Amino acid sequence: MCIVFRTSLIKMKDGGECNRGKYTPYYSKMNDHTALLVVDVQNAMFTYPDFKLHNEEKVLDNITSMVEKAREVNMPIVYIQHTEDDSEYKEGSSTWEIHQRIEPRSTDIVVQKRTCDSFYQTNLQEELKRLHIEKLVIVGMQTEFCIDTTVRSAFSKGYNNILVKDAHSTFDNGNLIASQIINHHNDILGGGRFAILKETKDISFE
Repeated sequence: MCIVFRTSLIKMKDGGECNRGKYTPYYSKMNDHTALLVVDVQNAMFTYPDFKLHNEEKVLDNITSMVEKAREVNMPIVYIQHTEDDSEYKEGSSTWEIHQRIEPRSTDIVVQKRTCDSFYQTNLQEELKRLHIEKLVIVGMQTEFCIDTTVRSAFSKGYNNILVKDAHSTFDNGNLIASQIINHHNDILGGGRFAILKETKDISFE
């Protein structure tokens, strides 16, 4: 919890800082108690005939890069897989499957969810506790739905979050274009409110 008294900068017990109501957590070695959380990077996202993810190929490249970086240091990777009956996310369908470029391995964890919150009525919290995870590096889809909700939910449960600002995406929605949605959510979620923002190229797990 971040409480501001008369001073503008307060040192917290974990080494983080509280500055004007915004909490900046202290990050020790990146791969220490850290997991990569890959949210809803499923074939359906890439197969809608009338919609295309913003910056689709680059975002997928960045997500793939994050998975590869995590594998290089044996960092836990947790895949979130949206599951919904009578839709393109029906379990077992080709569109429900996680994209082949980042296909989970037998050592990875796959958590199925049915809402925008990756923690709600799933075993995600249980798996993270089992692995003694304290920090989450978050990538995936869609920015204003499952990314936004999962980042906020993780924060409320005490996790230190890094949101990879160029490794999540969404679609135009009729009111805003996708780039506006993404920029807005990076601004709202980042800055130490719910997550620290980093670009793919700036993240190293060494």
